[in-house]
Amino acid sequence: MPGLSVLLPIYNRDVTQLVQALVQQAASWPGPVEILCLDDGSEESTRRLNRVVATWPKVHYLELPHNIGRSAIRNRLAAAARYPWLLLLDNNISPPDKQFLARYATAISEAAVIVGGTVYTERAPANPELRLRWLYGQRREASPAAQRQQQPRAPFILKNVLMQAEVFRQFRLDETLTHYGHEDSKLGWQLREAGITIHHIDNPALHDGLEPASAFLYKTQQAVCNLVYLYYSNGWGRDTGLLRAALMLRRMGLGQVYRAGFLLMSKRIQRALLSAAPKLWHLDALKLYWALQELRRQQRKK
Repeated sequence: MPGLSVLLPIYNRDVTQLVQALVQQAASWPGPVEILCLDDGSEESTRRLNRVVATWPKVHYLELPHNIGRSAIRNRLAAAARYPWLLLLDNNISPPDKQFLARYATAISEAAVIVGGTVYTERAPANPELRLRWLYGQRREASPAAQRQQQPRAPFILKNVLMQAEVFRQFRLDETLTHYGHEDSKLGWQLREAGITIHHIDNPALHDGLEPASAFLYKTQQAVCNLVYLYYSNGWGRDTGLLRAALMLRRMGLGQVYRAGFLLMSKRIQRALLSAAPKLWHLDALKLYWALQELRRQQRKK
């Protein structure tokens, strides 16, 4: 049985419970396992919490002196991996049960890329600041494998993905995307363009690191800017719902009308998104405004 390298980038997050769960499940993968933990410039308080994992079996823990970003950290982890299968995880997840690695092991004959999926708690968090991120995850990210498999154009998210190392290294993540968002989307588009099958299974990781709405909105704006940058650099993402809508409005000469109309409601919409009862259509409207603004900015740079 081929070996498995678990790749875990760390940034300001206590990962001891996650790593402990992975160590305990390592025996269920019928081959050698290594767990590579690379801290990407976290605060010293976080590093003190996580350094204990360096003493655990199968774990390799290293720290970088400064943050190198989401793409570069995963590329560096993949370059260091010894085994032919890579399990790419985010540090804000938990395995669903004790069969997490075993379920992946039984699926490796299906494809070179296997997506386990993501789930969120059934109940909304008590903290109202976390509800926008929870709602977005529940409605837009969490879905069973059968549904994900029928949506080949759905976003490719590297939160919980098993992939052959040679496939990942062939494409790698785009390190020119230094801000948050869509580095994994581009990888997904490249895989599909190359005819590499992406197989979905029901092996979801629990996203248990929700962020406040203000932080989520900031990162979402960065992701929208990255999406527009990818479109202008090589036409990536033109089939996403957001860019289709923005480009259609621009072709119809309505981009400026939308931007002006949105500005009249922008403060009210952003207050609503930060409230205890956010609506996703408000988020969609805000993202469309950001996309139109960034399309205009990129066009002016040409």
